[in-house]
Amino acid sequence: MTTLASGTAASNADKDDLTRDALTVLQPGFTGTTAPDWVLRRLGEGLASVGLFGRNIASPEQLSALTAQLRAERDDVLVAIDEEGGDVTRLEVRSGSSYPGNHALGAVDDVELTREVASALGRRLADCGVNLNWAPSADVNSNPGNPVIGVRSFGADTDLVARHTAAYVTGLQSAGVAACTKHFPGHGDTAVDSHHALPRIDAGLPVLQARELAPFRAAIAAGTRAVMSAHILVPALDPDRPATLSRRILTGLLREELGYEGLIVTDGMEMQAIAATYGIERGSVLAIGAGADAICVGGGLADDETVRRLRDALVSAVRTGELAEERLADAAARVRSLARWTTAAAARGAENAGSGSRADGGGPGGGAEIGLIAARRALRVTSSGPYIPLTGAPYVAALTPVANIAVGDETPWGVAAELARLVPGTETGGFAGDDAAAEVLAAAGSRRIVAVVRDEHRHAWMATALDILLAARPDTIVVEMGVPQAPPRGAPHIATYGAARVCGRAAAEAVAGE
Repeated sequence: MTTLASGTAASNADKDDLTRDALTVLQPGFTGTTAPDWVLRRLGEGLASVGLFGRNIASPEQLSALTAQLRAERDDVLVAIDEEGGDVTRLEVRSGSSYPGNHALGAVDDVELTREVASALGRRLADCGVNLNWAPSADVNSNPGNPVIGVRSFGADTDLVARHTAAYVTGLQSAGVAACTKHFPGHGDTAVDSHHALPRIDAGLPVLQARELAPFRAAIAAGTRAVMSAHILVPALDPDRPATLSRRILTGLLREELGYEGLIVTDGMEMQAIAATYGIERGSVLAIGAGADAICVGGGLADDETVRRLRDALVSAVRTGELAEERLADAAARVRSLARWTTAAAARGAENAGSGSRADGGGPGGGAEIGLIAARRALRVTSSGPYIPLTGAPYVAALTPVANIAVGDETPWGVAAELARLVPGTETGGFAGDDAAAEVLAAAGSRRIVAVVRDEHRHAWMATALDILLAARPDTIVVEMGVPQAPPRGAPHIATYGAARVCGRAAAEAVAGE
């Protein structure tokens, strides 16, 4: 009887360990600005991470209260966020970011500035209790028509992207926030958004080695604590499986060839590149089997049922022999290892703050001010003729494309709000489609037009509208807030290299002649 009881206890312990490991590798999201009961319960059962999005954040004080609520349940919980700065912001989703994004930093090409911006952003995250940032994007934006990367990339030059990726990782982690370099093995040469379908990169192995992989090598050398996989098919690396589900790519290439030992996180498993082809349960099992350590899910699916489905799928896969129990245990161990690093980093940060030795901004201006300094430095102003200063309040016409899912449509962009502060009486409107130019001219009347665009080169209707506006009103000022690929035109033409709030402020200052 004693032997039987002992065996039963051991069996239950094994079951509990397996279930805890399955929960440990999940990074789910939830709705609301406080943690729901199911999240707190799952943290007690073994869940080790949560992902936060704009819907979870109302203010720094509220975010701090939320992360404290999570830590009261599990003190080493990984609290992750998709805070790239620039166009992709969760901290400032309703106002626009205080920090320019990667493309603006790449345009300045001052690696120390990039480090300072990342450090300042990291300190803001750490102060709110966030310790894992799904950033930076290390993608080389070699395809200017890329619908999902664009200004999220430091640029199209591999060496530039590599050195700024390393600087960003260093700056972010100096604040005690783990960097998650993405989207491995590189999402820059795609023409499809993986939120909607499965992109494919047909570049040969020599090109991939020299171009896509170089920034990830730099990130690994800089000590990035996490790497995020891409939902893309790269036949030269694996003709059958997208990177997130590919053992050749995650284990063979990233682990064995590149020597990476940190956490491998998947991109969101509810994205259609995976969900519509494999389903999230099978996709998650395949991802862990391929070498991923953490399953990101929660941008679109944010409920306890999703967590239960994925937990049960992983447990079932182990029991049927489809997934090695050792692989799941190794993945969970890597999650716990990162949690220990963030806990130790937070303790060091608290000690430094208590001793008064914590850096206030890492450079000139410190804190959020470094973001405006960077945005001003990124600005590029050209003109087809001498600039004629404003003589009255202008009309700001935002030629507005559909936002990609990573950016979202809730974050304001443009120059109108900042310009209205500098030039009272400024009016604005948003326009799109084939009739945009006629509608702008009618709305503007006799006022000077400021046409604000985003990736003109990707939208034929936008280019046509600018043609018509500039023919009718040659003094129109053009502000390009996307990737500046189209030839500069306008009097003047202002390129901001991103649509963060600080980029809009820098552009407004230029328009107002400040």
